[in-house]
Amino acid sequence: MKTIVFLLEELSAKIMLNAILPKLLPEDVDYKCISFDGKQDLEKQLALKIRAWLAPNTCFLIMRDQDSEDCLHVKERLAGIVAQTGKARFCVIRIACHELESFFLGDLAAVEQGLSLDRLVKKQNSKKFRNPDALANPSEEIKKLNHGAYPKIKGSEMISPHLKLDGSNRSTSFNQLLKGICKAINTLEDNKSLM
Repeated sequence: MKTIVFLLEELSAKIMLNAILPKLLPEDVDYKCISFDGKQDLEKQLALKIRAWLAPNTCFLIMRDQDSEDCLHVKERLAGIVAQTGKARFCVIRIACHELESFFLGDLAAVEQGLSLDRLVKKQNSKKFRNPDALANPSEEIKKLNHGAYPKIKGSEMISPHLKLDGSNRSTSFNQLLKGICKAINTLEDNKSLM
């Protein structure tokens, strides 16, 4: 069996991936999502987790939020950590700009359905939501749209099943995640015996 191991900053990312991966992965590709206790915990344990994973036919996808850091610096730092493992060619790194909630704001129809809101989809073409990756605090934006409430874990559970996976999401970083998943699948298919 081929496996993609997702190494994630937080539980809400794991919940989101558990909702979309069954729709994306071929039958012969399994997955495992490992969430950490924030970005510092992820970076601290990343090399150890990758080195310790000994099962053959495995590829890794690392995802964390950009938050207020420079996206390229975050990716370079993660690439440096991955390089220490000797398995860099089996790793894909993706950054959520600025937070996972940017993915949700890129598909306001999913937010509308998941949170049972009215007329939200009409706002997708407004200047504010045309490029959700540019929003500094996407979770706060969802809170405003949802009458002042947004529990991250429950919100991810409610919205994620409704996300469109056809490239129409307005979040470039979400679409890059989808491409990263395809890249991981191709890495598994191109290498008969990984590691």
